[in-house]
Amino acid sequence: MSLRLALSAAAGAALVLLAAPAVTAAGGTAESVTVDPAGRIAADGTITLSGTYRCVGSTGPVFVSSSVGQGAGKSRHGIGGTRAVCDGAEHTWRNTGKATSADIAPGAANVEATLLELRPESGLPLPRFHAAQERDITLTAV
Repeated sequence: MSLRLALSAAAGAALVLLAAPAVTAAGGTAESVTVDPAGRIAADGTITLSGTYRCVGSTGPVFVSSSVGQGAGKSRHGIGGTRAVCDGAEHTWRNTGKATSADIAPGAANVEATLLELRPESGLPLPRFHAAQERDITLTAV
């Protein structure tokens, strides 16, 4: 199988997994990721986003990734990535990254957070989505 075909199959599988219901851990706790209603932006463009996550059953490394955007049709900026611990307990995450101040400013913004595992399959790390959330937030100047 070619690499392009393998990656296409992985992307299709990832979309199916994203649409699937959350996995339930012992005690009935579903996997989740949340985004706090406010983020911070420094004068130099450094953005800090945060929230919580819960996951179970990983065989590969799991990360909480986040991105932020403002306005319809404008570009999104990846803001850091935090290594996740999938033990069924709720944990906090905090990602920090830099965007140019011209692109992102204090005020209303949209954040996407994803809990993503890189699961080893046939020698390739394939994505497995545990949870995702998109939320409108307020970026406050610090």
